[in-house]
Amino acid sequence: MSETEPDPADHRSPYVPNATAHPWRRMVSIGDSFTEGIGDPEPSREGGHRGWADRVAEVLSAQVEDFAYANLAVRGKLIRQIVQTQIEPALALRPDLITFSAGGNDVIRPGGDPDAVAELFEDAVARLSSQGATLLVFTAIDTEFTPVFRGIRGRVAIYNENIRAIADRYDCIVADQWALKEVQDMRFFDDDRLHYNSLGHHEVARMVLRALNVPNELHPMQPDTLPPMTWRAARANDLVWAREYFVPWVLRRLRHQSSGDHITAKRPDALPFSNRVES
Repeated sequence: MSETEPDPADHRSPYVPNATAHPWRRMVSIGDSFTEGIGDPEPSREGGHRGWADRVAEVLSAQVEDFAYANLAVRGKLIRQIVQTQIEPALALRPDLITFSAGGNDVIRPGGDPDAVAELFEDAVARLSSQGATLLVFTAIDTEFTPVFRGIRGRVAIYNENIRAIADRYDCIVADQWALKEVQDMRFFDDDRLHYNSLGHHEVARMVLRALNVPNELHPMQPDTLPPMTWRAARANDLVWAREYFVPWVLRRLRHQSSGDHITAKRPDALPFSNRVES
């Protein structure tokens, strides 16, 4: 090999050639409610929720004998809080696969600045990449389909372009929610209209496994057809949503509170995955 040719080993391809078993033995996931698994309740699990990260870990652990998994994500956290409280504990676990999703809570807030988020995100990616682990990051979902967040679609698009640019610079794998058209349907979301339900988390897990090029037996899940709803019934439903979810969210903002206050990580240690549940 000539001196001008780069060594392929120095560049980690985003498309890992998993002809047999995947190469990872220790996965650590960090982030907010999306990664914690909120919207996908399962009381028998650590933290009472399953989510896409647990689903991915189930598949990865079934393919190798010595796989371990930790999930440090906590609901409601802003990117600065995630950077300050989760990165060092994640690196201390010596993972070879890290999933990182952060900044969504910042972007949806009034006046959220996706460029300011990107600065923190890039600093986090630089640190998370420092030990040579494979790093998987996420774009945000296209919000055009939902009236609640349609108005911030442009802000979300800027956030996504920043994420893609950072991923390119640091050789990250990108799990592209913006392109995941299957979940752009409120039937894949919890009653709060913010978090995925079990169907949504299942589809995200399938997307992550495709991005990692890991063969699996997770099949698409079709939601039930919604019955027709009159205009009056739809508005009544909107009022219930506002009272139960939107108003409490606003009040937490005004009180400088978070849904993650006093919540700790559901899997703080990298342990063999147990409590598998068939999909």
